[in-house]
Amino acid sequence: MDNERVILAIGRIERALSRIESASSTMEANADAALEARHEALKAEMKQAIRTIDGLIERQEH
Repeated sequence: MDNERVILAIGRIERALSRIESASSTMEANADAALEARHEALKAEMKQAIRTIDGLIERQEH
């Protein structure tokens, strides 16, 4: 009887670990997508800042 309870408990633990691993993979994919979006936004902001600086330098030269 005790062995059966242990086997059932191990099965529940294995299923829980499987769910945790699946959730972790999904969270990592979402985090990667969010990081990529932040990176693209930062690149766009940096490009705009460089254009602004270039414009200021050009005005100073003329």
